[in-house]
Amino acid sequence: MHSRVYEMELGGNLLASVSRSFYLSIKVLPAPVRRVIALGYLLARATDTIADTVQAPVEARLENLDAFRRTLTEGRRGGLPHLINPSHPGERLLLKRLPECLAWLEVLEKKDQADIRNVLEDIIHGQELDLRRFSNPDQIGVLQSSQELDEYTYLVAGCVGKFWTRVSMRHLKNYSELDEATLCRLGVNFGKGLQLINILRDLPADLHAGRCYLPLEELRQAGITPEELVNHPEPARPVVDRWQNQAEEWLDDARKYIEAIRPTRMRYACILPWKIGIKTLSRLQKTPALESPTRVKISRPEVRKVMLKAVVEAAVPAAFPMG
Repeated sequence: MHSRVYEMELGGNLLASVSRSFYLSIKVLPAPVRRVIALGYLLARATDTIADTVQAPVEARLENLDAFRRTLTEGRRGGLPHLINPSHPGERLLLKRLPECLAWLEVLEKKDQADIRNVLEDIIHGQELDLRRFSNPDQIGVLQSSQELDEYTYLVAGCVGKFWTRVSMRHLKNYSELDEATLCRLGVNFGKGLQLINILRDLPADLHAGRCYLPLEELRQAGITPEELVNHPEPARPVVDRWQNQAEEWLDDARKYIEAIRPTRMRYACILPWKIGIKTLSRLQKTPALESPTRVKISRPEVRKVMLKAVVEAAVPAAFPMG
């Protein structure tokens, strides 16, 4: 089957059924880039579904992730994951149609296949680390150091910035005025910044689920334990502020990334998540998630306004906020 047929069948309704805000960016991409990134997203969403299906034991999820990795490495000759049963209907359909997604992978150009396999290797590694770190239901698991948090943001999102950049520079002429190495570095920080904002926003929910992404070494310096964060988060404010500042620095690199790319649709696809990230971070800086009674969220009407502004800023570079 031709790649375009797979793109129509899998990159349309199936993609929309499992994607969130990222789909808003994917659907506007130029076709040569869209088909590669859409497939990469579907496969990554499948691994995310496996890792996050809490009804399955941790060991079963790790087994499935390892089987998926071997399937990617060995092609369709490898065994598919034992299908687990996620609650989301779109995720169930995605796992059911994994053989078609893998068949689509095999008809892409070799370099595109390699990039998809490489980014998925990183993502799966990050998911496995997460499952092992937080496998004990009787205690709050915690990252030990800032290096572990930096590594995690790279493995689950920063690597996507590099993947996005490599695919775009290969398929689009005059994608950027910067060389690939420089743009990949900015793209990595773009992804890491967005992921860090998600981590900061979801700190309360993660703590209640037994996960603490704030580094233990920094919490100890602040004189607080992960267990105390739930009811007495105030002493952790310096730690939260430090990582909010880091997110702001990474989003500034994201701004530089957007300034450096030329195609209008690619600029729009990058401006949209960047602006949503900026708005979310601004609210977190006013009231950190641990000290807020409600979850920070950008409403749908606000997203629509962001989308309209992004259209203008993508088409008219002078309208984009410069550093």
